Amino acid sequence: MAEGPKLDLVLFEPDIPQNAGAMLRLAACLNLGAHIIEPCGFHFGEKRMRRAGMDYLDQIDLKRHDSWDAYQAARNPGRLIVMTTKGDTVYTKFAFKPGDALLMGRESAGVPDHVHAAADARLLIPLARGMRSINVAQAAAMVAGEALRQLEGFPNPAITSNLETA
Repeated sequence: MAEGPKLDLVLFEPDIPQNAGAMLRLAACLNLGAHIIEPCGFHFGEKRMRRAGMDYLDQIDLKRHDSWDAYQAARNPGRLIVMTTKGDTVYTKFAFKPGDALLMGRESAGVPDHVHAAADARLLIPLARGMRSINVAQAAAMVAGEALRQLEGFPNPAITSNLETA
């Protein structure tokens, strides 16, 4: 496992297999822990999810939880950071810490009130006037990128075998 701070990417009852696959691929590539809180709105591992995640899904440290309560009982001791359009802090103004869990809500409904209540922080991505939300996988990439930037936690390119030298 690469050096750097440990962050988790948590998917709360994802609805769309392609988004779940893309977020799990992101977790694999950035060395994030990955959690899925079920139930999913699709059959886990279905073709569309595997296509979006490609062969990266075989490289990930993925933990599946049967429910929110099961996740809560098993989760790491760090802070729970919920990404939401109802957030009160812009994600770029938030000070991330090693051990944070970045929770992404369902595409169709976000997260329920009891999940909001359990969060240590509720972050938002500022959008242009009249826009409701961006794709959840894009939001996960933006927030994970900012957290890793702040923590200097990106995987070390010196040990990444697939980068070309200029």
